[in-house]
Amino acid sequence: MRKAERYEQVVEVVRRKGFATVEDLSLRLGVTAQTIRRDIRALSAAGTLRKYHGGAGLPALSEGVAYKTRKIRNVEAKRRIGAAVCALIPDGASLFIDTGTTCEAVAEALTVRKGLRVVTNNLHVAQHLAERTDFELAVAGGFIRNADGGVMGDPAAAFLAQFRFDAAVIGISGIDTDGTLMEYDHREVLVTRAALRRARTAIVACDAGKFGRPALVCLGPVTDVDTLVCDAPPEGPLAAAIHAAGVRVVVA
Repeated sequence: MRKAERYEQVVEVVRRKGFATVEDLSLRLGVTAQTIRRDIRALSAAGTLRKYHGGAGLPALSEGVAYKTRKIRNVEAKRRIGAAVCALIPDGASLFIDTGTTCEAVAEALTVRKGLRVVTNNLHVAQHLAERTDFELAVAGGFIRNADGGVMGDPAAAFLAQFRFDAAVIGISGIDTDGTLMEYDHREVLVTRAALRRARTAIVACDAGKFGRPALVCLGPVTDVDTLVCDAPPEGPLAAAIHAAGVRVVVA
């Protein structure tokens, strides 16, 4: 395999998984660990990837991928995840739906339900559900994040305190290998934590590209979650952390 082709494959694996170990990349590409380490150093120097102890991850911790890019990424996987979450939500349920394109896919899937009572801090989710006349829909007030229509900050978090949800459906920017749920925006974390406190059950909806992906802000431990809905099963230390926490994993 030529070096350029190998670089492309390394980058593709890391982008898909969020983080990849040297051992994993070595097995996948059929080359030595020493070769992978050299590749990671070169890709890190070019700013394509970020070098971490034992592997490589995505380059930026302080900001997420642009909304327009996320909207068209892993579309089919997100649709499957949305349908799988929908299967967990009965007619007439009360729920919170978080920001993010995967949560928007959940909202699209939920239009087959009847009589839902939905609170969201996601303007796109509200738009998807607004035409359902049998749904009760409330949108948290606060500061709008222009990039993706998320409603952020203390006012939005305070708004959620008056509700009690059967379920909170949340998205995440990453889940570290020890099971820590991660986000890029501390203002978003305020709202999500408030929703989790008011929910009887917590469902994380995310694609496998979030596994092992580091981000700047800790949302909380995986023990705060009851169900993880994803498009591929977690592996390695992350799988062990999720199992130890007693979290149900649903693979769509």
